Amino acid sequence: MLRICSLFALSLTLSLATGSAGAQTVSGVVRVIDGDTFDLGGTRIRLHGIDALESSQTCETEGGQAWACGDWTTREVRDRYQGADAHCEALDRDRYDRIVARCHVGNVDVGQALVRDGLAFAYRKYSMDYDLDEKAAFVAGRGIHGFKTVSPARYRVTRRSGSEPVRPEGSCQIKGNISAKGVKIYHMPGQEFYSRTRISARKGERWFCSEAEARGAGWRRARR
Repeated sequence: MLRICSLFALSLTLSLATGSAGAQTVSGVVRVIDGDTFDLGGTRIRLHGIDALESSQTCETEGGQAWACGDWTTREVRDRYQGADAHCEALDRDRYDRIVARCHVGNVDVGQALVRDGLAFAYRKYSMDYDLDEKAAFVAGRGIHGFKTVSPARYRVTRRSGSEPVRPEGSCQIKGNISAKGVKIYHMPGQEFYSRTRISARKGERWFCSEAEARGAGWRRARR
């Protein structure tokens, strides 16, 4: 009987060791790609369970003023984690062959922290891990939850369809167009070609809320 118990214990130990070794981990210095994507030593990591705003998304304040909250989100994540040492547990791969992983910097679950602070949404389509964290952030109005915007998933569907991106009504009226030669030109309401200009997010075109924003992003004003 003692021999049988000893063999069972040995078998269990070997099984646990094999499972631990089979779990892929990726560690390294963080380079922030966007609000939910990191690069660790050349390995692209998609953070598990969260969905951050696309960089071209805008939000609207209570007073109706639009602002570039997508860019802001990426900058906030970069300020927090760029150059930090991260340890990531690989959970899956997505359709772009990125590793989907739960990442920690020190004792902090990065995905949970971003959702909790209103810098990303819980990606409930794939995981409910951070559902309560998002609800708490929403109730408190933290981060992007203090403004009006569309979800990243809805925004991507709009962009893939080739239609003009969803934007707050009455704001962000400047059209950032890219010519056939790759020249970035913005059109102001009232200019000659404004009404004819269509915005295709798939080409990298976008709406701007001010001329300063358009010029800062590298666009120049249309001559007429």
